[in-house]
This record gives sequence, structure tokens and C-alpha cells, in this order.
Amino acid sequence: MGEASDRMGQGERFDAIARLVEGARTIAICAHTSPDGDALGSGLALAEIIERSWPGREVTCLLADNDVVPRTYAFLPGAERYVRAREFEGAPDLFVCVDLSQPSRLADARAVLERSARVAVLDHHPCDEPCWDAGVVRPDAAAAGVIVAEFARHVGCALTPSIAQNLLCALMTDTGCFQYQNANGEAFCVASSLVEAGASPSEVSLHVYQSDRLAYLHLSATVMGRIVTFEQGRIAYSYATSADLAATGVPVAECDGLVDLVRRVDGCEVALFLKEVPGGLVRGNLRAKSDRDISVIAREMGGGGHPAAAGFTVEGDIDQALSTVLPKLRALYATGGAQTGAPRCGEGAR
Repeated sequence: MGEASDRMGQGERFDAIARLVEGARTIAICAHTSPDGDALGSGLALAEIIERSWPGREVTCLLADNDVVPRTYAFLPGAERYVRAREFEGAPDLFVCVDLSQPSRLADARAVLERSARVAVLDHHPCDEPCWDAGVVRPDAAAAGVIVAEFARHVGCALTPSIAQNLLCALMTDTGCFQYQNANGEAFCVASSLVEAGASPSEVSLHVYQSDRLAYLHLSATVMGRIVTFEQGRIAYSYATSADLAATGVPVAECDGLVDLVRRVDGCEVALFLKEVPGGLVRGNLRAKSDRDISVIAREMGGGGHPAAAGFTVEGDIDQALSTVLPKLRALYATGGAQTGAPRCGEGAR
């Protein structure tokens, strides 16, 4: 009864979003800063759904950062339509947040949102303070792509091969090819419908997981060589400095997968990967392999995310970031533990 009631409520919220689309002539779609496969794929799919269901709408896909679509995701159908938010001067009738519900994570695109007439949200991240005119936020969904797929079905839009491919990329990347804890029954059902509509799992796997540049592999070797563990191996971390990125020629946008190298450590329950980014900042990625909620720590660090996958950005360098986040991670465990591996300079005292 509760689930049916929730689904009915979701249908009403989809209707509210549809009314906003119906009343808009210009629409901007944007995801969070440092977009991943879910953010990019869901945004492109939603743009096509709107254009097919409401002909005549002018839809713009925005990048929150002053960057390009990461090479890994350039294969997505329609990827070339993304434009940098800072280069977009319009004041849309409707701004749609996809894969985020916090304006603070919009970076350059926040200015576009603030000059938009209405705001809608399609997201699966927890949010305590709604700031939109209509939205569906469902944290139990494996990916924002799941919610976009449901929206397409709700408005009667048939899934084209391009919509399906973008949504499958969204789902596969946010579930780690269905290896993460969020790979529930709904995720597999949606994936099945996407494949039936023409999506290719092998193509997503080829581009996202099997086409690493040699420079990236060299950087990966450096990151793996620095892995350190704490709390009897239950916490593992590594990092990449701006010097590492410059030496290998790997852009920041291609580094998100490096946290999965740390996550592979046997016995590790919480993985942390840090990288220095331009502007004197450090970006952190957190992953959990247990039921510990690492999103709490990400929020304490000014970021956010899911219980098993979260991130944050802080000012300073690697050492400063570690000195702040490591005590928070160690506090997750009641017992102390010795570290192993080769620590960064000055790190042993922490």
C-alpha cells in the first residue's frame, strides 16, 4: 500500500514537471559539476524526450564547469550538443536539474538557474530542502537515469535507441556495471527495457571501461603504488597531485574512475581518492563496500552523495585534505588500527 501510494505521488509529481515543460518555450538541462555517466546520459536522454514529446521546445544541454565532455563519454548520442554554462547567455523559461538537487553543485550553471523562470528536478540524491517548482527526488533509485526512464514512460514517449543508450550508460556507470550495492531489481528491469529498445551494453563497456589511454594507465600505476590502509585495512586511500596530472597529461575530468582502484583492496570497506584540481582545490571521491554511510562525511566536507558513493571539494592541498577527512573516516570505527603502505610525507603522525 505504501509503495503504491508513493508511486501515485510520483505520478503526480511527474505531471507537475510535464506542466512546466508544456508552459515553457526555452529549456535548459544541467547536471552537477564534474559530470559522470549518469549526469551526462540522463541529461541527453531527457533533452530528446522533451523534444519528441513537446515539439517546438528549444532545449539546451549545459555543462556546469568550464570544461568539455570527458573523453570517456564522448561516444554518447548527442554529446556534441553540450555547451558550457558560462557561455550561455539565455534566461530559460525552465531550468531542469538532473542528477542533483542542490544548487551549490551547479558551479557556473547556478547563474543560469537563478535567471530562469521555473526550476524542475529529477534526482536520486537525498535532499532536505527542496528549492524547485516541481520535482521527483527518489534516493532508492539506482541512478537518475532510472527516474528519467520512468518520466519517459509516464509521458508516453517511446524509447529510441539513442535515448536508451544514454540511459543505459547512466545506469551502468552509477551501479559500477551492476556491481554496487544500489544494483537492485528495479535497476535490472530498467536495463532490460533499455536493451530491448536498442541500447548496447557492450558499447558502453567498450568506451567507459575498456578504452583507457596509455597515459591514464600510467597514472593508475602511480595511484595504486600509493595506496595506504588504516583500521586493519578497512579504510584505504590514495591520491594524485597536480604534478602527476601534468606529467601524464591526464585531465581532471578523466580521473573519476581512479577511486575504483582503491576500492578493489581486499578487506577495504571505505575507499578514498583525492586529486588536486585547478584553483588550489582538492576533490575527494568516497566509496563504501559496507553499510556505512559515507555521505555523512561528504556533507561535513561540503559535498554530498549517496551512502555508498559520495564526493566533496575543499581548499588546500592533499596533506590538508587528508588531515581533515581521515579523522572523520577513522571515527567510523570504534577501534584503532595501524596504517600500512607508504604514507605521504608527514602522514605517519596523523
